[in-house]
Amino acid sequence: MLSTYTYPRYAYQRPPELDAPGTVPRHPVVVVGAGPVGLAAAIDLAQMGQPVVLLDDDDTVSVGSRGLCYAKRALEVLDRLGVGDAVVAKGVTWNVGRTFHGDAEVFRFNLLPEADHERPGMVNLQQYYLEQYLVERAQQLPNLTLRWKHKVTAVQPNAQGARLSVETADGSFELDADWLVVADGARSPIRRMLGLDIEGKVFQDRFLIADVVMRADFPAERWFWFDPPFHRNQSVLLHREADNVWRIDFQLGWDADPEAEKQPERVIPRIQAMLGPDHAFDLEWVSVYTFQCRRMTSFRHGRVLFAGDAAHQVSPFGARGANSGLQDTDNLVWKLDLVMRGLAPEALLDSYSAERVAAADENLMNSTRSTDFITPKSQVSRDFRNAVLTLAGEHAFARALVNSGRLSVPAHLLDSALNTPDAAPFEGLMRPGAPMADAPVQRQGRPGWLLREAGNRFQLMLFVPTAESLSAAQREAIARLADAPIPVHTLLVAERDGVAPAGATLVVDATGTARHRYDARPGTAYLLRPDQHVAARWRQLDAAAVRAAVARATCQD
Repeated sequence: MLSTYTYPRYAYQRPPELDAPGTVPRHPVVVVGAGPVGLAAAIDLAQMGQPVVLLDDDDTVSVGSRGLCYAKRALEVLDRLGVGDAVVAKGVTWNVGRTFHGDAEVFRFNLLPEADHERPGMVNLQQYYLEQYLVERAQQLPNLTLRWKHKVTAVQPNAQGARLSVETADGSFELDADWLVVADGARSPIRRMLGLDIEGKVFQDRFLIADVVMRADFPAERWFWFDPPFHRNQSVLLHREADNVWRIDFQLGWDADPEAEKQPERVIPRIQAMLGPDHAFDLEWVSVYTFQCRRMTSFRHGRVLFAGDAAHQVSPFGARGANSGLQDTDNLVWKLDLVMRGLAPEALLDSYSAERVAAADENLMNSTRSTDFITPKSQVSRDFRNAVLTLAGEHAFARALVNSGRLSVPAHLLDSALNTPDAAPFEGLMRPGAPMADAPVQRQGRPGWLLREAGNRFQLMLFVPTAESLSAAQREAIARLADAPIPVHTLLVAERDGVAPAGATLVVDATGTARHRYDARPGTAYLLRPDQHVAARWRQLDAAAVRAAVARATCQD
């Protein structure tokens, strides 16, 4: 029990399959695991019109705060799932991180160094809140069925999908799934049932998580200490959460006894040494963890698709767990939707594995480097780390080497086979494969944001002075693209308001920020994927080139 949160209990319902013995119902898609990743996948599919069954062996949200930091890109994904506003409103927004060596500050960073983005660099929120908001959103979708206390005990893949054996309090039954999305966590029972590989490195160190309730005047920043005076020769991390809860991580070392270290008589003196004996606090939740950096070789196995911690695990330094899992589903669901509708070949799902394996490798590399810096395992590594920290207070080159956790960033899929290479020169970061940059815009006189106008479908972002300046050829191209087998809706980014033609929406880039970030001139066009990644860009609109880029982005070229 927590003093700041009351756990919801979701109703178990007797499965109808038990009243129809001898029948095995078939579902278009089944998702296993009602954590943030499984819920996100199910909601996204349901919003696209696909009927979804979500199975979970529990009847509540995660125990303890667990995942905490949600990066800007994850917040933008959550916006499209309908829960971003709730997460930002409840959570603690921060952009600044500070690193200390002993008592001295040696490094500071800002996750959002430029203005004109809707979402901050990071929001801290206990995982149970995020899951609660996602469940509430899922309950609003009539084509999404949540089944609590349904434990998957066996999976048999086949050419048509997979057959699942499910155990409940009232008995067991079987069901068939055309497609199975596995998001059942780091220990993934389904991955083990199928005998699938997961390889990597387990780090021999232990950390204590202590969530405490206290009123403190610390700013909403990430503070990380190397060798602080209150916890010598180890590291400590401090974060603020919602409800006046503060997360403190203490490095313990591999030899620490996990059960003993969780006891209040061991935890409370550590926190008092950090805060001072007169600072009042209450323990909310305590855990001891180890961590690992590893991934599956492939995230797709026929019609069984793995996402989140079931597919890859990283150390907690850098907040790359849930953030990368949400990017997994964002990449997967639009592709699965097109395949299920018969609009793209199953080969498109191979690109899910290829793109997200590459993203996982980047996360694993950064996470491993952070962990090696925080917990050096040799005297040479420790001497190097301490030398960097000593020099960082005065020298910029050393500050660049300080690594207390390179924080989660969106995946730039620059080497993806789905990208159409540039045929003309461009400046800036919005290359094919890059996630879209946000910018303030207006729609029908109301202020808004560019990313709120993008996503969930293929779109052509066309920069024009005004809607009235569109040529007859541009208008014809917009109409043809809107009527294509995979429709492409046009987003006109104009300098002044006007009336958009059929098949298009108009927003006003009054500040010129969007034009600057996309290196746009009149006539510049960007093809945007449903997951808000750039697929292609041109200096002039050519409908045939757009159709070819859509074909390439859906594995049909």
